[in-house]
Amino acid sequence: MKIVLVNPPHTAIGSRVPDDHLPPLGLLALGGPLIDAGHDVRLVDAEFGPMPLASLVRDALSNQPDCILIGHSGSTSAHPTALEIARMIKTLGPETMVIYGGVFPTYHWRDILSATDVFDFVVRGEGEATIVALIEALERRQPLSDVAGIAFRNDLRRPFATQPARTIATLDDYRVGWELIDHRRYSYWGGKRAVVMQFSRGCPHLCNYCGQRGFWTRWRHRDPKKFAQEIAWLHREHGVELINLADENPTVSKKAWRAFLDAMIAENVPVMIVGSTRADDIVRDADILHLYRKAGIIRWLLGMENTDEQTLQLIRKGGSTSSDREGIRLLRKHGILSMATWVAGFEDEGLRDLWRGFRQLIAYDPDQIQALYVTPHRWTPFFRIARDRKVIQKDARLWDYKHQVLQMTRLNPWMLFFSVKLIEVAVQSRPKALARILFHKDPEQRHLMRWYTQMGRRVWFREVWGFLVRDRRVQGGPTLAEFWGAPQDEEEESMRFARPARKPAAPEIMISPGA
Repeated sequence: MKIVLVNPPHTAIGSRVPDDHLPPLGLLALGGPLIDAGHDVRLVDAEFGPMPLASLVRDALSNQPDCILIGHSGSTSAHPTALEIARMIKTLGPETMVIYGGVFPTYHWRDILSATDVFDFVVRGEGEATIVALIEALERRQPLSDVAGIAFRNDLRRPFATQPARTIATLDDYRVGWELIDHRRYSYWGGKRAVVMQFSRGCPHLCNYCGQRGFWTRWRHRDPKKFAQEIAWLHREHGVELINLADENPTVSKKAWRAFLDAMIAENVPVMIVGSTRADDIVRDADILHLYRKAGIIRWLLGMENTDEQTLQLIRKGGSTSSDREGIRLLRKHGILSMATWVAGFEDEGLRDLWRGFRQLIAYDPDQIQALYVTPHRWTPFFRIARDRKVIQKDARLWDYKHQVLQMTRLNPWMLFFSVKLIEVAVQSRPKALARILFHKDPEQRHLMRWYTQMGRRVWFREVWGFLVRDRRVQGGPTLAEFWGAPQDEEEESMRFARPARKPAAPEIMISPGA
């Protein structure tokens, strides 16, 4: 079949302001298995420009494809755009099948298929095996009900889901379709040629607000040596300089992570690696952090989420403020930048709470911070806790963690917004932070911090302008459950867990006494 993968243009400020763009790993991960199955596959990446939707649709339909696959990493906030693209495709090419995948459609498939007929199928959970099975069933006209992990409208035109797919037991069984992109077009951190990769999927921790943990169902990792070899190949063949790890928590297994670090050091390629992890893993690995830096790790985003112990208990973070602070200290000691995420709105904070959070951030002394707003997902346990809170933002395109979506009873939206903006300025412009940006002894890290500061400044002003001029909030809005629907945390795990096959044991050699 002729298949087109479509990466919609994202409306989030963070996607629009930087001149750099990263390749859509999720779509490329589907492209590799589809190519290997004999299909004609190409990618339309509308993030560049961004491409007008009319141009995107004309490009996607230009070679009269049999199927168009739509997906985006920011699937909740990208859903309205994906919906509009599907409508335009069906208007111009009604015979073209449109398949939709990602985290948001995995859980909202009933609503999506009930509200519109522009999506023919929804792929639920990770898609490498499922999409190949679905395309094969369509080609051979086999019963679609036999394909696990999909949803569609049945003969009665009612939304119907097949049984959940099994998790991919061995992630190395499926390759990324790197041939679908021109690596020269993708960069990060000020023009450094870059790609997005995954060493692992999932997370064993039970943070009740996380929208990714249940999607991947269980934590699994790739073969450490093969993963390092692929990074080295990307550098040698395509000039890739920077790897952005999309893992939720790549360092879960110290044994597997140490094996990867050793393999990267053996490959001896000048590649920088950035990603996200937990501060308690950094503290656990204090004895091998020198290997992190030697292997190319240059920055970790630490998902601290909050600086209040009571709030951390509410969201079942499982960490502590002491480990967060120690993790940042250890990273700096070993020449690795730290970015701390701080989320406002888990509870009904007041100005005194925000002041306390600001003082804690100053005490943590991270190199960079990323301030976000709580954005509950329907399939998480936290949604059930927050279900009766009022929604102030009904535009799903702004449910991107960078906009307020829930009402606070003790703070008006403008009070919370400008408090957060002031905290960002104060933390990023404190004397220690400015000294590192201007005089850091490592020129590479100095460049990276300056680039991030420049982008952050542009995003900051765009967010202020958006809050004051463009964004529209509602008063007396619906509750969270009224807006998105009833909680779905009982369906949080999107797939059935498949254990990796054990390698057969070596046969025992019996030696007789007389031998």
